[in-house]
Amino acid sequence: QVQLVESGGGLVQAGGSLRLSCAASGRTFGTYAMGWFRQAPGKEREIVAAITNGGGRIYYADSVKGRFTISRDNAKNTVYLQMNSLKPEDTAVYYCAAKDTNVLFTTTRYDYWGQGTQVTVSS
Repeated sequence: QVQLVESGGGLVQAGGSLRLSCAASGRTFGTYAMGWFRQAPGKEREIVAAITNGGGRIYYADSVKGRFTISRDNAKNTVYLQMNSLKPEDTAVYYCAAKDTNVLFTTTRYDYWGQGTQVTVSS
């Protein structure tokens, strides 16, 4: 099992940037696919970006392509989400999640979830 703790959320003006971090416990971080998800009020949780355990494959939702970058540092047990050119519609609670396998890593079917961090983008 892995525990996940997100950080880096906050309030930013439209056009600004934030970098989210997700620190994982345990010594098997490098075996997990990792994903970032978000959920806005009244909306379903959606995938934002995901990365396979070795970092060889990356997925982005169309809404964030070209603006967000996911990366991971397996030596530090951490996955990141660099968010640039933020828009008010990016406002949501952002969750980090881990998956035991790379299979279906672009879906919301993840095994372990963090508590989330709020991102608010003002216009």
